[in-house]
Amino acid sequence: MQTRVGIGFDVHRLAAGRKLVLGGVEIPHEKGLDGHSDADVLLHAIMDALVGAAALGDIGKHFPNTDPRYKDISSLTLLKHVGNLLAGEKYSIVNIDATVVLEKPKILPFVEQMRRNIASTLFIDVEQVSVKATTNEGLGFIGHGEGAVAHAVTSIVKR
Repeated sequence: MQTRVGIGFDVHRLAAGRKLVLGGVEIPHEKGLDGHSDADVLLHAIMDALVGAAALGDIGKHFPNTDPRYKDISSLTLLKHVGNLLAGEKYSIVNIDATVVLEKPKILPFVEQMRRNIASTLFIDVEQVSVKATTNEGLGFIGHGEGAVAHAVTSIVKR
């Protein structure tokens, strides 16, 4: 079996009038992430890591922000599409490890639901999905509450 590894990264601004959605969970907050879709920075990083591991490009190739079909779409829908792409190429997901960097709000109470959302969307076990969170210790645009970042590492195998 050939094991492949992918790395994903995404960043979005926080903006008033938007919902804060991470891992497919709407989190109460006065600002949300700004983007063409729901701007779920966590799922975007995971998707980029998965398509990268399979050498299928990046999510901008698959879901361009110029395409009106993806306006305000749930990133869980996009993640499902990525899972189908991998399955079509005969890849199975071994694991996903992701970190959200966000000053506030604290997302720990929502992490288990995020893990369940990701696992069920990709038809994998929740034990294959790790979601962690950290702050930026008050430094930079993240620390000043202007945005959020997510990093993801995935491993896949060819069946």
